[in-house]
Amino acid sequence: MSTHYSGGCACGALRYETGAESVFSNHCQCTDCARRSGTGHGSYLTFPDRDAVKVTGEARTWTVRADSGFDKHHAFCPACGTPVYLTFERMPGIFTVHAASLDDPSVFVPTVITYARSAFAWDEMSPALTAFETSPNA
Repeated sequence: MSTHYSGGCACGALRYETGAESVFSNHCQCTDCARRSGTGHGSYLTFPDRDAVKVTGEARTWTVRADSGFDKHHAFCPACGTPVYLTFERMPGIFTVHAASLDDPSVFVPTVITYARSAFAWDEMSPALTAFETSPNA
């Protein structure tokens, strides 16, 4: 069964859509995701083919060196500041969206927790999810 995913920023100026199936859905508890989200973690849905995702509107990006030593590029709306998607130097073909940016966030079903070693004690996750100390592909 194929799902259509769409979403964007709070003001609607930056949008994305795809009919591709996601290949990874996670909560990330790394320090970077916690700081950027203003909470204890970030939640993401990853698609395998960046070319299969249509993006409309202008995004601004800033780059962070990940624990892996490779750069990750955070894209956000320059009008409202909402973080919308990420791309990765190490895996240039994938496209990752912030779960909360989905038009229908209920389609996000996390399967794992990444960077559990950095978790804040108060950011409790479901014990049913597999937790990785770092990234499973590090």
